[in-house]
Amino acid sequence: MTQTDVSPRVLPRLVAFDLDDTLAPSKSAMPPAMATALRRLLDVVPVCIISGGQVGQFRDQVLAHLDADADELSRLHLMPTCGTRYYTYDPSRADRDEDAWTLVYANDLTPEQIRTGFEIVEAQARRLGLWEEQTWGEILEDRGSQITFSALGQEAPLDAKRSWDPMGEKKAALRDAVAPLLPDLEVRSGGSTSVDITLKGVDKAYGMKRLAEMTGIALEEMIFVGDRLDPEGNDYPVKALGVPCQAVSGWQDTVAYVTSLASLIASQTHSGEDPASQVSLGARL
Repeated sequence: MTQTDVSPRVLPRLVAFDLDDTLAPSKSAMPPAMATALRRLLDVVPVCIISGGQVGQFRDQVLAHLDADADELSRLHLMPTCGTRYYTYDPSRADRDEDAWTLVYANDLTPEQIRTGFEIVEAQARRLGLWEEQTWGEILEDRGSQITFSALGQEAPLDAKRSWDPMGEKKAALRDAVAPLLPDLEVRSGGSTSVDITLKGVDKAYGMKRLAEMTGIALEEMIFVGDRLDPEGNDYPVKALGVPCQAVSGWQDTVAYVTSLASLIASQTHSGEDPASQVSLGARL
């Protein structure tokens, strides 16, 4: 983990997280230790999770294992598909036995954009020899506001995903082949085996800017935590935007960082200081 001193000067008004390999192993359940740390953080500051995955992934990986109460969930913001969709928790809907996660907005692709995107991505993947025969689940997925190519399928085991493209060269080759053929859309590397396609100009930086608009919290008053803040990583646009960032190398790093940060914010709150009034400086990487 990139070391950052969690001092009284580093008090965010909101903490945002990547999902895969930050809060949980890729496409896997959030571990109990991470759930405990995240609940502690939710008790003292709003939290956002922003990822290229669809909302079902958030439900399966995070919400099903978080064991948070209504107050904690009310401080949780969900931004699937890089912030092209935004959900907040409405406890009154839960009281009526309805789905309490309310869709605030969605920037969906058109049916024609999805059809064309599927055709071009499959054709280029086959041409480059990247259309695998042994897969686990769908290779191409319509996520409404995003098309996702997963070379080994959505349900591929972690070991297979990590060994498929350890240097990111295959994803980069497919991205570079597809992007000129879809000039009106954004094509970028996603997770360990994926390439994502959204509306032009949409990435995690877009999502963070929308989050600032929706919450009224300035970007410099947030901290973003992610595992791919390197220039080729899908978290890098957040760093390039100027949001204070904390790099981690896996969920274990995140547990340690979040536990320390939650304790710090709680101690300042108990001492009479208001963390929400202080600007988050974070770790500018």
